[in-house]
Amino acid sequence: MKCPIDGTPLVITDRSGVEIDYCPECRGVWLDRGELDKIIERSAAFSAPPPPPQQQRYDDRSDERYRKKKKRGSFLDDLFDF
Repeated sequence: MKCPIDGTPLVITDRSGVEIDYCPECRGVWLDRGELDKIIERSAAFSAPPPPPQQQRYDDRSDERYRKKKKRGSFLDDLFDF
């Protein structure tokens, strides 16, 4: 079979049990019926599982119970910056 783009004879190779026709000149790839489905099925089997959902971090600084209470100052604190 010849490449529909440049007329070079196609090369047949086997990738993971699927025969793929490709052109060595233009690097075009042609698949027969059902070959794309086989590639998708096999790539899904090799793909890594999705990462587990991350738990929301609890930030103690945002919780009102853990904030330090401001000391009650004297009347001089209002007049002067210490």
